[in-house]
Amino acid sequence: MTAIGLPRAADVVVVGGGVMGTSIAFHLAEAGVRDVLLLERSQLGSGSTCKAAGGVRANFSDEVNIALGARSLEAFARFGERPGQEIDLHQVGYLFLLETAEQVEHFRESTKLQNTVAAHLPPTRMISVDEAVELAPIVVPDGLAGACFSPSAGHCTPESVVLGYATAARRLGATLVTNCEVVGIDAVGNQISKVRTPRGEVRTGTVICAAGAWSARVGELVGVELPVVPLRRQIVVTEAIAGLPTRLPMTIDFGTTFYFHREGPGLLVGMSDPDEQPGFDVSRTDEWIPRLTAAMERRAPALLDVGLTGGWAGLYEVTPDHNALIGEAAGISRFLYATGFSGHGFLQGPAVGEVIRDLYLGREPFVDVSPLSTDRFRSTIRPERNIV
Repeated sequence: MTAIGLPRAADVVVVGGGVMGTSIAFHLAEAGVRDVLLLERSQLGSGSTCKAAGGVRANFSDEVNIALGARSLEAFARFGERPGQEIDLHQVGYLFLLETAEQVEHFRESTKLQNTVAAHLPPTRMISVDEAVELAPIVVPDGLAGACFSPSAGHCTPESVVLGYATAARRLGATLVTNCEVVGIDAVGNQISKVRTPRGEVRTGTVICAAGAWSARVGELVGVELPVVPLRRQIVVTEAIAGLPTRLPMTIDFGTTFYFHREGPGLLVGMSDPDEQPGFDVSRTDEWIPRLTAAMERRAPALLDVGLTGGWAGLYEVTPDHNALIGEAAGISRFLYATGFSGHGFLQGPAVGEVIRDLYLGREPFVDVSPLSTDRFRSTIRPERNIV
């Protein structure tokens, strides 16, 4: 051993210990891959995963994203059996609030696509404004043109998902090492030969990058461009609110991205800040609060009278088209990547773990992820539109 807990060699080194990395480690170990090593620069889940809102859904505008979301929804529903962990899953649905005829038509099209690609799930459906308010009484109907409801979606606890995958991966023989940053990746010719860390070196022929917002740095170590930019997103939690429905859906005001779901007796609330600049700063600020309160005043004004009990900031890992990067680099053997999920990485973690396992083993994944290769940026960009 080169250091306590760090082996001299591994068949596969997974970089990143969030939901993506732990899912990949679990699926590889479950498939019988020996000597799987996961390296995390801090603590498991300490990057973007445990700062996520925990939403899980399959309603997207792109077939690949729908397939990944639907497969993951099935895995979350069975998580207590495999890998074996309670994740506090609430399948209360996703409710998108729509203000314009264009938004309604867009969701009508994406709903049709989703119900075709994920026909095994309870169907997503377009609903009236009155039905939307009945589902989420805290919402005011003024200015709404319609809504979309996905009953099989919902939210769960990100920390528990990471714990479940990590525990099962270790049980199956994988080694997970925390506080161990990858600072170098060496190659002989075009073949990866070792990974370097402050705690020692590990011989390996395969590296899988699942480093989230830090992925561009990992790619640079081996000369692979991963166009991922970190972008801060903030969340607040409210005090208890009387009269909240037990099955309040994850509710999103699509035009502003203002969203909320139940968090104990109160609400977890977030919104994309259009003024946020790229960077690794995860300090909490109040600069975005006026924009959040403006969205609340328009869509759920009762929340303006509710106090806050806390909150946090995390990082989105954003690509130019808001779609993930999944695949294997062509210029060096073997460097695989699963990153750049632009806000929907947590909800796609189970399915992407399967996909990376199959790419590593030379199997055909359940969905063709070639459109998510980094090569796509050499051609026409087709952005994912159902981003929150």
